[in-house]
Amino acid sequence: MALDEPTYLLVHGLASNARLWDGVAMALQHQGRRVLAVDLRGHGHSDKPDDGYEMASVADDVDALIGALDLDRPIVAGQSWGANVVVELAARHPGRARGIVAVDGGFIELSSKFDDWKSCKERLAPPRFAGTPYVQFEKWGRDAHRDWPESGITGALANVEVRPDGTVAPWLTFERHLMVLHGLWEHRPTDRFPLISDPVLWVPADSGDVAWTTDKRAGIQRAHELLKDSRVEWFSPADHDVHAQYPERVADILLDAATSGWMK
Repeated sequence: MALDEPTYLLVHGLASNARLWDGVAMALQHQGRRVLAVDLRGHGHSDKPDDGYEMASVADDVDALIGALDLDRPIVAGQSWGANVVVELAARHPGRARGIVAVDGGFIELSSKFDDWKSCKERLAPPRFAGTPYVQFEKWGRDAHRDWPESGITGALANVEVRPDGTVAPWLTFERHLMVLHGLWEHRPTDRFPLISDPVLWVPADSGDVAWTTDKRAGIQRAHELLKDSRVEWFSPADHDVHAQYPERVADILLDAATSGWMK
């Protein structure tokens, strides 16, 4: 890797894990790039404290990781909730990243959809599936994503731990999931965009849900108006986990952001 080529730091979404980025990471590594993916607090194999799940704390975790690993202005990509995290990172720590990439997120502002936390929690609380046999969980995952590559399926299955009795439990507990969700409900990305000087690449997914896609377009247009430098690359049709579904295409977009000289 040439000295001026950036490291890519990849940030997962809510209740997800670093391995959803495996396909993207392998494609970038095949091009000689250095790639790191992180399990955020409460997720995957990272520590699971009982607090610190508000957006500012999680963004500061990412900043601390960049410092601890002595990364020189990486390109930081996040998906869904993780995209909001990297937006917050860019607002709180200008210049820490060479640029940020928001994959089907970053514009999520739940307070515009739910008047209060109670209604948001009632609508978006996660299902309780701890105790499900792993073989059943795997079948659900494969049946739901028949067009995903194996790297995406394997990454999704890594969202859970497999217990000695052969059943699964999410790495992110129900209670901590709600704390993360509350932090997302409190987050106001439209208030953060004017503070961001780093270039921002939006990678939204059009799932075919017309109303939701219309909301995404409006959110990204608002972001364009408030940000100093942003671009968009739509995937259509595509799942919310577009990075797991189309890893090579997402990797190409990340690579082009650097090699084109835009994120420098």
